[in-house]
Amino acid sequence: MSLAVLSSRALVGLAAPEVSVEVHLANGLPAFTLVGLPDVEVREARDRVRAALQTSQFEFPQRRITVNLAPADLPKEGGCFDLPIALGILAASGQIPADALAHHEFSGELSLSGELRPVRGALALARQAAERGRTLILPAANAAEAALVQGVTILPAPSLLAVVAHLCRHTPLEPYAGPPLAPPPAYPDLADVKGQVQARRALEVAASGQHSLLFYGPPGTGKSMLAQRLPGLLPPLSDAEALETAAIHSVEGSFHAARWRQRPIRAPHHSASTAALVGGGSTPRPGEISLAHNGVLFLDELPEFDRRVLEALREPLESGHITISRAARRAEFPARFQLIAAMNPCPCGFHGHPDGRCRCTPEQIARYRGKLSGPLLDRIDLLLEVPMLPVADLQATPAGEPSAAVRERVARCRQLQLARQGKPNANLAGAEIDAFCQPDAAGSKLLQSAIERLGLSARGYHRILKVARTIADMNAAPTVGAAHVAEAIQSRRGFG
Repeated sequence: MSLAVLSSRALVGLAAPEVSVEVHLANGLPAFTLVGLPDVEVREARDRVRAALQTSQFEFPQRRITVNLAPADLPKEGGCFDLPIALGILAASGQIPADALAHHEFSGELSLSGELRPVRGALALARQAAERGRTLILPAANAAEAALVQGVTILPAPSLLAVVAHLCRHTPLEPYAGPPLAPPPAYPDLADVKGQVQARRALEVAASGQHSLLFYGPPGTGKSMLAQRLPGLLPPLSDAEALETAAIHSVEGSFHAARWRQRPIRAPHHSASTAALVGGGSTPRPGEISLAHNGVLFLDELPEFDRRVLEALREPLESGHITISRAARRAEFPARFQLIAAMNPCPCGFHGHPDGRCRCTPEQIARYRGKLSGPLLDRIDLLLEVPMLPVADLQATPAGEPSAAVRERVARCRQLQLARQGKPNANLAGAEIDAFCQPDAAGSKLLQSAIERLGLSARGYHRILKVARTIADMNAAPTVGAAHVAEAIQSRRGFG
């Protein structure tokens, strides 16, 4: 048989569309042609496949070889097509039975010795293979990741020879049945934080309603320490959330099975570019906001980030996803992250310090704070000052409340929100806010007074309502009262 057809998959964002690998052998001068919109990595497969076949003691046909990756208008990248191309050549030249290729999908990069190297996006490949009811053959290093998908048979293979032995029914590959995944490492405990009662309360409110939070205050007051403890307060990931989070990291090539069901926390340096933060590249790849999906994005020293980078956060903060468009490609990634940021009150960091050590002029302070635009600050639910700790609090030995106790309250509050509206309070919009967040008469009067006095925008008004709803849920109150509105307003007073 001079024609062989087998199935593989490409990666487009989080999707894995099917690619039909067609290999044809014809008479004529020896040649190896690869068509179907391959990028440089895929075109290089010709040399890897030739060397892998020869070192594995297979015959490389001295004929005109044409490999078509269909559909032709779908861009293909990466080394995942090495294995299906090599098997297609063997099947087309009669060295392995072509009928054995049916009901399988293949993915893997070949080394020159014929060993299989891991590929990106194994989780996405497994999800699509499960939907089609096919068996997935891929490198052994990807097996633990792909096996997270329920209902798919994973056949890990160490080399091209092992795959051929399986297809020829000499030595069948065993389905993956690895050890159970290790539990995720423990998060830092909130009990380590001394004092800062208001900041701890704000952290619990943020965790209970999935609200964004900005800490500002002098250096060394515990802003970063508090932010790093937020993931430990959040409820466990559901099965769907864990799978979606793992799929994003799989596409990026940074997934580790030991992190299964662990909420991600991303803390990019302030020198990060816009593409690094929101995603980009000629071939769209997820950025930090997508890698923080269902987790926490911590931006320390917020005003030190480039203003254009910060402004790029405005849309995903509202929509929960990011669309990256390029001339030839377009990809969409989820970005439902919880933003936690920290900043100093002035360039030197000691504005308002009791010993008067700050020497920043009012113009310098205004310029420093002006790096954060009004529209961006308007999208942050909680803005809280973290003051210097008294010496007595620093020397106190009793620990604060542990994360486990706070996490139980947060989980109950989240369950209440999911039962009522199917989502956390921070994600409510439009008619949902009117239906679930309206305060009583006293609360409405207080909120109206605050809007007139503080000059709040419509977005700020809605943010206060959602935070007040969360505070009411924490108190198991059926309606939003004046006390809940007052605390929400106090947590959004802005810079002092």
